[in-house]
Amino acid sequence: MANMETAIFAGGCFWCMVQPFDTQPGIESVVSGFTGGHTVNPTYAEVASHTTGHTEAVEITFDPSVISYAELVDIYWRQTDPTDASGQFQDRGDSYRPVIFVNSPEQRQIAEQSKAALSTSGRFDEPIVTQIEAVQPFYPAEEEHQDFYHKNPFRYQIEEMGGRQDFIKSKWH
Repeated sequence: MANMETAIFAGGCFWCMVQPFDTQPGIESVVSGFTGGHTVNPTYAEVASHTTGHTEAVEITFDPSVISYAELVDIYWRQTDPTDASGQFQDRGDSYRPVIFVNSPEQRQIAEQSKAALSTSGRFDEPIVTQIEAVQPFYPAEEEHQDFYHKNPFRYQIEEMGGRQDFIKSKWH
């Protein structure tokens, strides 16, 4: 575990952000939680009330000798609509805003370079508005929100039908 690093990404509903990372080699864990707000140790209900300033996010613990931070950022872009600052797909509001939370100058440089490359790629007609912010305290969500796609496959499938999969297919395939 000494060689492990962490990455934190917000891209809408955290239930939908776990599986794309969880299935990659070199990923030790993907934890659903909250970050970026002013309430200490918020509950899901508090964050859902849009009064805590937090956004739903995933904290990924990974082995950089197996999967790089740059590869994680590439996976992240392919799960979100980076042109939508007001939420993601059917999830609207600040608690669903797209953010890459960086915890080092190296992560910031990689994220900024990746965002710049995406901006000039011509893949999107609108500007890339995903924020890159310094990491803030991360609070794991309650147990029922962890590993949601395995625990509640039907509900997860309903969430995925909210436009994310269609967007991914149209923009990334």
